[in-house]
Amino acid sequence: MARALNNINLAALLLRARIAVQRVGVPACVAVALCVAGVAAWAWLLPQRAAQQKVMDQPLPAPATLVTAPPPPSANQNLAEFYQVLGEQRYAEQQVKVLFDLAAKSSLVLNQGEYKNAYDKASRVSTYQIILPVKGQYQAIWQFAMQGLREMPFASLDEVAFRRETIAEPAVEARLRFTLYLKDGAP
Repeated sequence: MARALNNINLAALLLRARIAVQRVGVPACVAVALCVAGVAAWAWLLPQRAAQQKVMDQPLPAPATLVTAPPPPSANQNLAEFYQVLGEQRYAEQQVKVLFDLAAKSSLVLNQGEYKNAYDKASRVSTYQIILPVKGQYQAIWQFAMQGLREMPFASLDEVAFRRETIAEPAVEARLRFTLYLKDGAP
């Protein structure tokens, strides 16, 4: 008989719950369910947050040794590094050949160039100025210029001038001026 009483109470409770849900409406039931889920999540996360805070409150271990920055290089060291980067004056013509080869690889038309050599006694640096008139696609000209600078870290691109005869013409004429900075070859 006790078993029958439990079944009746359970059935009565389910009936009352169903009537209450219909009376209150589905949106209110969803809101209550979400509130219950939020409270459950908060109850689960609270111990997790306390454990995380406990770990964060522990002091960081001290480093074995402090790392100190090396002293800045002296002026003589900087000067020595500067001269190491410079190209060799005796290979200036070979560097021009490198530029011509790069132009050919970039599908640029390069027939001739102008060259001018100079020497600065104060800095003991020779300069070799190269003016190259090239013709080709705009993107290919820029790729050629950047490849030239990558191949020769002692070079600078001093001037770039573009010209197009007509707006419909796909090829562009450009005038590039490179300067090579070379080590002193004079005694």
